Amino acid sequence: MIHVTNLRLWAHVGVLEHERRDGQWFRIDLRLWLDVAQAARRDDLAESLDYSKAIQALQTLSRETRCLTIERFSELMLDCLETLYGPYPVWLKLTKCAAPVPGFSGEVAIERCRHGAPQYPLS
Repeated sequence: MIHVTNLRLWAHVGVLEHERRDGQWFRIDLRLWLDVAQAARRDDLAESLDYSKAIQALQTLSRETRCLTIERFSELMLDCLETLYGPYPVWLKLTKCAAPVPGFSGEVAIERCRHGAPQYPLS
């Protein structure tokens, strides 16, 4: 399994107009399920997935995306990863780092998975 954690992205996503106009920080954690044993034995990236490509693709997506909901943004991210790697099991957590809710200083997140990835992956 490959883990990418705490990828911070600036994106123009939100229900409020100023969120889409000005943008805000999001954090992405993702897990890609694959057998990395051959890559480990052979020291061969071709036997694994190049996570730098996922990071770069998600950075590009975040610069280009304008949408209302984190649900839609997470769907676009899953589509992006599937286009990049094919139908690997993937789990993604997208966190809005500062939701504009009066009196609330926490975070809001959505978790999504595709292609048989566990709904609640182990930490």
